[in-house]
Amino acid sequence: MVYLIEKARIPASALDDLLAAIADPKNVLQQVPFDDRIAMNMRQIPREDIPDLPDRIVAATARFHGVPVLSRDGRIRSADIKTIW
Repeated sequence: MVYLIEKARIPASALDDLLAAIADPKNVLQQVPFDDRIAMNMRQIPREDIPDLPDRIVAATARFHGVPVLSRDGRIRSADIKTIW
């Protein structure tokens, strides 16, 4: 998210808003670590399909946890990744 904020793709408040939502016990969002299992899962995400490293990390994390990605990114949506948007 820092990357997207720096590129002015999302509002500067987005990260603080997300962290507040994660901290809210009534919310279903969870924070998951980026670890070796996610890094190894990145091998299943072809660089040709999703060349941007942050997007590959998001896609690999979603695939590893068996959840869809919430994205409007055309490359993620056209790859073999479940998406919502």
